[in-house]
Order: sequence, then structure tokens, then C-alpha cells
Amino acid sequence: MSVFLLVHGAWHSGRCWDRVVPLLEAAGHRVYAPSLSGYGDKAHLLAPGVGLDTHVADIVELIKDEDLTDVVLVGHSYAGLVISVVANEIPHRIGHLVYLDAMVPRDGETAVDVQPITQQLIDAAADTGISWRIPPLPELPAPLGLFGVTDPADTTWLRTMLSDHPVRCLQQPVHLDNPAADAVARTHIHCVGAKPQGIARRPIAAIQPNGSPARVRELPTGHDCMITMPAELGELLLEAAH
Repeated sequence: MSVFLLVHGAWHSGRCWDRVVPLLEAAGHRVYAPSLSGYGDKAHLLAPGVGLDTHVADIVELIKDEDLTDVVLVGHSYAGLVISVVANEIPHRIGHLVYLDAMVPRDGETAVDVQPITQQLIDAAADTGISWRIPPLPELPAPLGLFGVTDPADTTWLRTMLSDHPVRCLQQPVHLDNPAADAVARTHIHCVGAKPQGIARRPIAAIQPNGSPARVRELPTGHDCMITMPAELGELLLEAAH
């Protein structure tokens, strides 16, 4: 049995994993899919002070409170920053990192450094007069849709879980200064469907920090693959756990 901890990205909540969790559980694994502070059942915590450090603390505290070890820690999109810092803080509890169409930061970087177009979202929020929070991205014509989701029923469901994203999350730098974290194996899953203009993905080094060959997998769908291709994503997550 493996322990999966699925961390959602910006604007989403833990409910975005609802189609993936049963698949992993049916394979005999233990699965956690919490909402980060400011989202879902924690939406009431949304505030200017919520930042990357808040979300890292959410996950570290859950792992410690549940006494989890050998965790397969999955981070979608913005949560690539979150899982990177969690692994830096408690590497002895993490068995595998999965970057799911995610930001992959270097020490000292912010989300803006990893994905420069993010600054445009921060600037646009400042123009609204509520500069500390960024509303969800608008739905675009197919094939882009809403975070890559184009089925009308799915986009309706997705809208029910979207919340504003605190700007501080995108401006706080990561601290990746623990050499022990380099030993954690990693898998990168890239969604290779249509992407909005301005979104760039860094190339993945051929060798992981632990010295083994890079593990890169692809899904032919948009960004929210947990909604559009849950079965295929589940298979890749099970592969990462072995």
C-alpha cells in the first residue's frame, strides 16, 4: 500500500481530485486530497496574509498529524512550488514527488520567476482595487476551455470549486537548501494538449537530482487532466508509486 497526497493548484480545491481518488483507493492505496487554506472547506481562511508558506504548512502539518511516511506527493500547477518546499522541510517522509503539469522551481525563485506570465495576473489584480487576490482565469474558446476543460458539464462542475488565489502565494520565494531532498525520486507528468499563449514549460534535466534518469510522462489533454483524463492519470500515479 502506498500513501498518495494530492495537492491542487491555484484557484482549485481538493474536490478537483474526486475522479482520481477512487481509482487509487480501488488499487488498495491510502489517499489524501485536502484543500489548501483559502479553498474549498477552507475558503473562509482566504486573506491577504495567505501565501506559499501557508500552503506548505498545510501539507507539512497534515503529514505530521497523520504520521505519514513514504508519501507519493503530487503537486498540480502552482502546487509544484508547494511540494518542492515540503520535500525540502521533511524529506524523510517523502517517497516520491510527482510534478503534474506543474511549476518546478529552483532555490530562491517565486512563481513569477518560474512562469513570468504570472506577473500579468498580479498586475491585473492591482488594477481592480483588490490587489491581494486574483480571480480565476476566464473560460476560453475550445480547445483551451476552462483550465483545459471543455465539456460543458465538466466546466459547470469545475466552476463550483474555484476561488480567488492570493497574490502572496506567487511572490514568496521557495527555499530549497536541504541536500537530503535531492534523494527523493521524481516524476514529471506533462499535459500536452492546447495551452494558452504565454505559458512556457522549462525543459526537464536528463538526470534527476538523485542521479537517476528523468521520468517524464505525457497526457494528451489540457491542464486539468484530473478532470479530463482521470483514469489515465491514475495509471501514471500508480506507476510512480512503484
